[in-house]
Amino acid sequence: MAYSDFIKNLHPLNSQQKKQKKSLLKTRINPIDFENINSVADLVDAYKNTSIQARNVGLCADIFERMLKDKERPTIMLGLAGPLIAAGLRKVIRDLIHYNMVDVVVSTGAILYQDFYAAMGSGHYYGSPHADDKELRNLLINRIYDTYVDEEKFAQYDSLVGQFADSLPARKYSSREFLYHLSKVIDDEESIMVTARKKGVPIFSPALNDSSIGIGLTEHYLLARKSGRTPLTIDSIRDNYEITQLVVKSKRTAAFYVAGGVPKNYINDSIIMSYLFGKDTGGHKYAIQMTTDSPHWGGLSGSTLAEAQSWGKINKQANHAMAFVEPSVSLPLIVGSTFQKKAHKGRKRLSIKWSGDELKELKIKK
Repeated sequence: MAYSDFIKNLHPLNSQQKKQKKSLLKTRINPIDFENINSVADLVDAYKNTSIQARNVGLCADIFERMLKDKERPTIMLGLAGPLIAAGLRKVIRDLIHYNMVDVVVSTGAILYQDFYAAMGSGHYYGSPHADDKELRNLLINRIYDTYVDEEKFAQYDSLVGQFADSLPARKYSSREFLYHLSKVIDDEESIMVTARKKGVPIFSPALNDSSIGIGLTEHYLLARKSGRTPLTIDSIRDNYEITQLVVKSKRTAAFYVAGGVPKNYINDSIIMSYLFGKDTGGHKYAIQMTTDSPHWGGLSGSTLAEAQSWGKINKQANHAMAFVEPSVSLPLIVGSTFQKKAHKGRKRLSIKWSGDELKELKIKK
């Protein structure tokens, strides 16, 4: 008996199964064809018809494009974690803000500090993951995988942050308010913080303490206490209060997660905190994430966006996708594709105005 006949006899299909099989085998995987690829957008479009993580990158780009073109104009909240500036992504992030592709940024303190470090004229240098770290320590060079930074400059700028804090009135600040003021001491058109200030995009850093900015603020706190002065402090609960007002006053929201960590959970929790204001937002209308963390460990950074639907953080009908690809590879592809398609063109900017911790205005600019 021929093998094909054996298989048919072993498991004969009824008419319904044959119909189902035909439906499942309807769409072919298309090979990547560089004879028809002339741009990042072409490549990412081609990914949509492939498999594994290439397809997921394509799906993330497609959903990001829909976020930008949605007539409801959801407030897009960008979460940033990981060594993104060391990876060379500073301008990619800056351009997301400059070209009105995101409306709110939630970042780790480390990313914002390294933006500050770069804005002050210091660099990230080509290194090696196989370097002699004991020798690097002797040279006061810090290593971020295969990237080097200057510890002497870090120490200088840590203290500069503390000295800047000395110049502000001694009271409680949200991370958003403090970072807004800090951005005024640097003059760099490529800076994430400077661009956000000029474009009216608020930046929150709920884990600001866990960074060199936190070290600088600790120096400020220490010296203020020693001299009998009242120190400036960062009020993380005020952060919660402020960002939740943005969610409550937005018609819809969308989430764009680069890696995971605190920014991902913070943006998601802002949906839950909206209940405190008596509003059920329905969860984010769109959500995408690129990460190297895996869901099966049960941790937040790798938890699926579908899992977030069980918490009400992502809408049950939301368009969402995850690409398990390290962001130094995936973020430029997703942003580059969407940018080349000009999906952001015509998207109106938000006017966001604060009075202390109160959000006085959130409206679409005419």
